[in-house]
Amino acid sequence: MLTLQYVPYKEIEHLSSLGRIRKLLNLAKENKIVLLQGRLTKEEEAEIIKATMEEINADFKGIELTVISPTNEKEGIGKLKEGLISMLLGDRQGMTIIGPATIVKEIKRDPDKIQLYMTEPKSKRKKSSKKYK
Repeated sequence: MLTLQYVPYKEIEHLSSLGRIRKLLNLAKENKIVLLQGRLTKEEEAEIIKATMEEINADFKGIELTVISPTNEKEGIGKLKEGLISMLLGDRQGMTIIGPATIVKEIKRDPDKIQLYMTEPKSKRKKSSKKYK
């Protein structure tokens, strides 16, 4: 089953940088595709990738991450207002998508749509330890 989990920025804003990374990475490790309101800082993005690389093993193959931002074609007052809001509230515009690499193979984005190319995770088969006579 595919699970999309929406995480409002308000849910992680009180966390430290490391706390945000741990929370988002743990959700991805649970095979959930995370839709985060807003975006991480560039440093946090680099840190989540670094943390992911350190935790790759047979069960966890890594993550796919992309940030979708609104286009900044505003001029004059609109641009000033947008800059002031970003300065006061942080960078909450846009959306960050994080998914486990075992499910999300690729994320393509353009101004009109987001395409997630996915594969179904392989189910783990348990071998029976009982011997039948």
